[in-house]
Amino acid sequence: MKNFQVEIINKFKCKSFIIFLYILMSGFSNIEAMENPFYKDYTTKFEIPPFGEIDESHFMPAFIKGMEEHNAEIKSIIENSNKPSFENVIIAMERSGSLLDKVSSVFFNLSGSTTNPKIQEIEKDISPKLSEHFDSISLNPDIFQKVKILWEDIDNLDLSKEEKKILEESYKRFVRNGALLEGSKKERYAEINQEVTKLSVQFSQNLLAETNDFEIILEEGDLAGLPDDIINLAQQEAENKFKKTEDDKYKGKFVFTPQRSSMYPFLTYSTRRDLREKLYNGYILRGDNNNEYDNKDITSKIASLRVEKANILGFDTHAHYVLDNTMAKTPEAVYGLLNQLWTPALNRAKNELKEMQDLVEEEGQNFKIASWDWWHYSEKVRKEKYDLDEEEIKNYFTLDNTIDGIFKTANKLFGLTFEEKFDIDLYHPDARVWEVKDKDGSHIGIYIGDYYTRSSKRGGAWMSSFKDQSNFDGKERPVIVNVCNFPPPSKNKPSLLSFEHVTTLFHEFGHGLHGLLTNTQYKSLSGTAVSRDFVEFPSQVLEHWASEPELLKSYAKHYETGEVISDELISKMQKASKFNQGFANTEYLAASYLDMDWHTLKTTDLQDTNAFEKKSIENIGLIDEIISRYRTTYFQHIFTHSYSAGYYSYIWAAVLDSDAFAAFKESGDVFNQDLASKYRKYILEKGGTEDPMHLYREFKGDDPDIAALLEDRGLN
Repeated sequence: MKNFQVEIINKFKCKSFIIFLYILMSGFSNIEAMENPFYKDYTTKFEIPPFGEIDESHFMPAFIKGMEEHNAEIKSIIENSNKPSFENVIIAMERSGSLLDKVSSVFFNLSGSTTNPKIQEIEKDISPKLSEHFDSISLNPDIFQKVKILWEDIDNLDLSKEEKKILEESYKRFVRNGALLEGSKKERYAEINQEVTKLSVQFSQNLLAETNDFEIILEEGDLAGLPDDIINLAQQEAENKFKKTEDDKYKGKFVFTPQRSSMYPFLTYSTRRDLREKLYNGYILRGDNNNEYDNKDITSKIASLRVEKANILGFDTHAHYVLDNTMAKTPEAVYGLLNQLWTPALNRAKNELKEMQDLVEEEGQNFKIASWDWWHYSEKVRKEKYDLDEEEIKNYFTLDNTIDGIFKTANKLFGLTFEEKFDIDLYHPDARVWEVKDKDGSHIGIYIGDYYTRSSKRGGAWMSSFKDQSNFDGKERPVIVNVCNFPPPSKNKPSLLSFEHVTTLFHEFGHGLHGLLTNTQYKSLSGTAVSRDFVEFPSQVLEHWASEPELLKSYAKHYETGEVISDELISKMQKASKFNQGFANTEYLAASYLDMDWHTLKTTDLQDTNAFEKKSIENIGLIDEIISRYRTTYFQHIFTHSYSAGYYSYIWAAVLDSDAFAAFKESGDVFNQDLASKYRKYILEKGGTEDPMHLYREFKGDDPDIAALLEDRGLN
């Protein structure tokens, strides 16, 4: 998120990271309390939520009861007359809110992966109420005073390293959530949180509606250049829409949508330049069509409110507030990294553009390459330079083969095994589930994969959890989920993945391993509860294994013949690995600049969103032929998820992941067991219990060097 992404409500004991988190609520019900599955212990295998028993009518009552119980637990901590102690304050807070956590874990995950109009409507209603609930705790002076007393005496308390960390994080979280505010500032702070929550929900729902509403319906004569499997998927999409709507406009037709699994293949192979333009514009204009789903005013209001909130908390800008709690620390450090990479990336992109423009002229055409042409002509250049065809590559990467690849990687590195289970009810027929065991056969946790695109699922890919690990009050093992948007099987072919999809699956599985292999005492420090610019390190480093020849030959097999991928094709893939990196890095960096520009605003004046975006792009000199990876009006990472002033995190973490994988390569064995053991011990198991740079040094033995990143991306 990528992504991969989603925002958990920022309560006083929540994690600093949950990929892509939403709030899902439904209406009141007249059912008896004892019938609500959230009110009793799960009796399902591995304590997976009993999705077959959960009805929408259960959601709201459970949420209300959860908030009531949470309030009562906090009140009990406040009213405890004994001297504040780690046990009666910090541990008591860690135990509180269990029902709220329980129902939230289901709600938040389902709202992103399988939403509907009713869910969306309730989401709008409940979101500000939840914001108010958590603000009432974080702004409560009585509970904060108890935490403050302990924090000020931390060196005199007999605490373990992890206990000190959770106390420090608890104090910091209260302060960052406004605990030191008084009077009108405290009131305004809470109002802003509710306003931003409402606007973020609306942004997300607008974007989903725009994405689902746009399509191009084609005749057979419009399909020139498209491979058979892409045509079959488009035909299947039309058939599905006809079954759903009974609208004759879909009969015998072919449908393409702004979903990347549909759009990118069309942009790559269609010879119809006019249709490529139409589809691409449908994608980049989402939220910018001056209709009921327009997001321009929403983004401007969110940015303004964030400035005001940062100022109330004593920070110059929202970016200063966010980055104060990261490895980067300051906006200057972020801009410094982006600037270091921008010029070589842009220069490389300009060279790539020239190669494509030369090819256009060689074909006897006289048009200038536009943004919607980039995929089509870059693929032609790749074929010409490297004799490499994306369609040929896809034949070796069925979804099942690639799942086998990620599991083999985890086995070779850490000795993990994965056993698929078929007797467990999940929330959607597409979802699959595996039990994960350690090398000694002991139960590690549960891994759920939800891989295919659908209209009820937001775009992108992410990792989340239905249950987090802890060793507190009994050993809790995690239930982790990866959600992606891969093309489903067609009538004649299984789900075939581009190599970009392959790396996405490895990426999200890297997050998944972080959640599965964590081994901390406290849930609020487990797994991905780390700083934003560290959390992408475990995901991105795993991407490197996807293309390693030793591993490729174990999982990349032709879907028809079963033939193992050849050394010749692997060699071609390796030679082409740095191809189009100018484009890839430039569009990413442009989005990172846009994020930082929005969040280094010092004025609360509402901005003309498109004018602001245009200025941001002009300031860095982005060429017209490349559009920022995310435009403002569909930049979910920063306006609905927790990546505001944080989209740079992917490149910050890339310095770490390139440096780390270089250590494996230099050892002569990419599955070096000594390094794998250290990586598991100091990175995956530690969660947020220690400073991330300290953990990296413990694993690697020294500080990361940017040289490996520059080499990997061909920017040196």
